Amino acid sequence: MKHLKKGIFLSTLLIGLISISCSNDDTEEKLGNWIKKSAFDGPARSGATSFVIGTYAYVTTGYTGDEYLKDLWAYNSDGDYWEQKADFIGISRSSGSGFELNGKGYVGLGYDGTNKLKDFFEYNPDTNTWAQKADFAGSARYGAVGFQVGGKAFLGTGYDGNYLKDFYQYNPTDNSWIQVNGFSGNKRRNATVFVIDDIAYLGTGINSGSNQVDFWAFDPSTDVWTRKRDLDDDESDHDSYSIKRANASSFAINGLGYVTCGESGNTIWEYNPKTDIWKEKTALEGSGRSDAMGITINGQKGFVMLGKSGTSYFDDIWEFKPNDEQNDDDN
Repeated sequence: MKHLKKGIFLSTLLIGLISISCSNDDTEEKLGNWIKKSAFDGPARSGATSFVIGTYAYVTTGYTGDEYLKDLWAYNSDGDYWEQKADFIGISRSSGSGFELNGKGYVGLGYDGTNKLKDFFEYNPDTNTWAQKADFAGSARYGAVGFQVGGKAFLGTGYDGNYLKDFYQYNPTDNSWIQVNGFSGNKRRNATVFVIDDIAYLGTGINSGSNQVDFWAFDPSTDVWTRKRDLDDDESDHDSYSIKRANASSFAINGLGYVTCGESGNTIWEYNPKTDIWKEKTALEGSGRSDAMGITINGQKGFVMLGKSGTSYFDDIWEFKPNDEQNDDDN
């Protein structure tokens, strides 16, 4: 009887240890911490356009749920405060596109509540002035992506009544546009882009109600797009995941890319370009949102700001610390 009781005890102990081990695996905490920063000084909004010059992030246009906007604000990421700048001189709009090039900001395209737009403007931070430039060479559209990589600036994809996949490069020297090598991915609007080591990474977005799973790397030195691991991959060399979504935000920190929020809520995924593998991190501690902005400052700081959820519009700003443990007491 003693031997029987001892066997039962050991079996129970073993089962308990296995259960604890499985439970620990299932509940492993994700790394990453979000810190709430100085609230945006302008009206809460979604669909704003941004560009970054030095340590300043500039935010303009957008939609409050009642009106389209054209105010311009600069966020001092070192001092954590906002300054209002000269209003955008184009039509008030949302879902425009922008980028920084040679120390100046550029904004164009979008939707004004009635029309799709193709006008294009330059902002000079030294003089705090705007100037209208040559219209975008493609069709009037909204939900396009804009980015600068390797000293070249591009606008592409979006929606003009049809979903699009064309790309155009802007030359500030002669104020002109040229259509560039075709994007090999699917047509889409409301995709997102981040840049790491002079390579642009593009993914997510929507086409005819379907969230897109293809993910691409663009090398400006060769003008070649290369397909990477899909955003719903379940290969055996990593945990399965599904990152596909529309209206997401993205940024890059210290050689890694991040895609967060969108219509899938508040999750965030980290991309390693060396392994082509994604890893889930601590979800945004604020409200889940879409049509927010992802901001990268000097490749070392990443922010998510503004956006909406249903009929709620946000003015909060969050900085992500990917290697810190989550802390509820720092917000």
